[in-house]
Amino acid sequence: MEKTIAVVVSCNRHEALKSCIEEIRKQSHPVHQILVVNNGSSDYSTVWLDQQDDLIHIYQDNLGPAGGFHTGIDWAHKNGYTWIWCMEDDSTPQFNTLEMLFQHQDEKLALYNSVVVDANDHESLVYQTAGKKYVSGIKESVLEGYAHPFNGCLIHREIVDRAGLPNAKLFYWGEGSDYFYRITKKCKIPARTILSSVHFHPSQSTDLSEDWNLGTGWKMYFFIRNRYAVFNSKYNNRLFASILYSLFIIKCFSSIFLYQKTDRLKKWKFIFWPLLDVIAGKYEHNNKSVQQRLALQIRDSFINLIFRSCKNFLLDILVPSHREIKTSPSIRYTSTSI
Repeated sequence: MEKTIAVVVSCNRHEALKSCIEEIRKQSHPVHQILVVNNGSSDYSTVWLDQQDDLIHIYQDNLGPAGGFHTGIDWAHKNGYTWIWCMEDDSTPQFNTLEMLFQHQDEKLALYNSVVVDANDHESLVYQTAGKKYVSGIKESVLEGYAHPFNGCLIHREIVDRAGLPNAKLFYWGEGSDYFYRITKKCKIPARTILSSVHFHPSQSTDLSEDWNLGTGWKMYFFIRNRYAVFNSKYNNRLFASILYSLFIIKCFSSIFLYQKTDRLKKWKFIFWPLLDVIAGKYEHNNKSVQQRLALQIRDSFINLIFRSCKNFLLDILVPSHREIKTSPSIRYTSTSI
């Protein structure tokens, strides 16, 4: 018997999580199980989840959406579920979303995705799809080659057999694109967006032409760092990915000069951080460690930053035994038993 499980990743959005679970429970095509991966929530979410008898709750440190879906898909696959329906806690399916996905299911090895619509504007698409920004602009009933694996996507267990699990190291941003390209480009598995299947999600975008706040812009670190992983998965060519990533970094520097109105010099310095982490292959940061480092950086004047960099450089050369070594908090992985 083929069994379907809904995998929801959640972190500190109790009310949104409740709405999401309620809509899953109302589906015209019911799921066999609901699994919630709780990414270290400190609000009422954990208490509420423990009170729900019809779902499975895994609690872990905050490993970001990437680590959450890694855990959830891994658990579902190991426990024999055939279809894994993925979504975040701030999204909600329409009452017949899953039914419409199954109505269009005609081969096992394909990604089946709902059309992801703005929760506050049902005419707008959250992600530009087939070059369209609005639902009315799409005339086809099925769009070939498009899917968003962690926003209303139905994944067959054989896809996991071939493509593996999401890359937990990415933490935030690009984890869905990375998984999509691994599935469709490396494994040659088709993807389809079903227009009759609707999934609601808040609008989101990262626009380099907008002035972003350095002190609270921890997401920008992952946006810049993870871009290389997405390029590499998309083209499966490290040299080409490196060239594209270099052009992307140039674009980031240029956007600061052209569009940023605040902290330009510090933002230029900030970009070197994710860039150097990519070069070194370091994927140890989470949202808290990035915020902590940003808080220290934002308090420093640019002169102090230059002075300390020069001092460290001279110490490294002249007094190697007195090097100042700095470490960043690393993600702590915990095992969870069910």
